[in-house]
Amino acid sequence: MKGKILVVDDDTEFLELTRTWLQNGGYEVVTAGDGLSGLRHVYSSRPNLVLLDANMPGVDGWDVCRRIRDICETPVIMVTVNGRTSDILRGFGLGIDDYITKPVNFPELVARVGAILRRSRQDDATEEPSTFHEGALEVDWKSHQVYLEGHRVKLSPTEFRLLSCLIKNRGWIVTHEQLLEKAWGPNYIGDRSFVKLYIRYLRKKLERDPAHPKFILTERGVGYRFAINTKVTSS
Repeated sequence: MKGKILVVDDDTEFLELTRTWLQNGGYEVVTAGDGLSGLRHVYSSRPNLVLLDANMPGVDGWDVCRRIRDICETPVIMVTVNGRTSDILRGFGLGIDDYITKPVNFPELVARVGAILRRSRQDDATEEPSTFHEGALEVDWKSHQVYLEGHRVKLSPTEFRLLSCLIKNRGWIVTHEQLLEKAWGPNYIGDRSFVKLYIRYLRKKLERDPAHPKFILTERGVGYRFAINTKVTSS
């Protein structure tokens, strides 16, 4: 099997169709018909990826996503009828990895699942056995943990990928398109609003004065770069 996928949706027909397509694609599939059951499966089944409906009675997808991000970095794809930009940005703000609107193109859904899992595994495979230090900032590549002045800073998986891309290209300008491809994938090339939003998130969490950043610098009209006064030390 290519991996275990948890699908959380109160639409039974959608659950069965999704199960069929994913199983035909070589995945093990676990389903849940409501948010609470979905959370229980996150704990018990330990899926490699979660497909999550935003609009469910009781505990909705937004709350489920928030709780998932409190406990783990499992990739999450939000699947919903809401295609508004505000909803998409809300989802990425909670740390989702992708956003798909219904009605779903199932071959595309399976392809996106595969792309996110490959990217996640590549990130794990290329982790450096070292810790990055810059002033009060410390990044542990192996554990995906970030510290500022000795205190852990909680980053979503997308925020961590974005920060990693900037640090590993420190001193160089990284374009909006390069950051989009690394942090979100090729489907988001051209949508700079995601990059600007997440750079703002990172600065609020990492900079003493987000309005006058010292780590993440803007190159207007091009992209961003991480300050070059850096060093890497072994773990």
